[in-house]
Amino acid sequence: MSDELEREPDPPAEGRSRLMREVAEQMDAIEGDFGSEFQIGRVITIVEVHSAGEICLRVRALQYPWVSDGMLEWAKRGLAGTAAADTG
Repeated sequence: MSDELEREPDPPAEGRSRLMREVAEQMDAIEGDFGSEFQIGRVITIVEVHSAGEICLRVRALQYPWVSDGMLEWAKRGLAGTAAADTG
């Protein structure tokens, strides 16, 4: 696995910067793929949080739960396809 996949959690101050950097990189990738001809639709964020010896996931999705569920299922299938292509 790459170093990015194996990295340790960031301290809180660096965590905020890392989260903002992740969002900026996603926006750069979208602009690279679509130029200026796009609109951002629904957004789901999933963040792994380490605190007091516990690990939890924070999910923020500001749409109907069934819409979020569908988006997450679609993303899971996409990730599974990417993983299969990487190992094949």
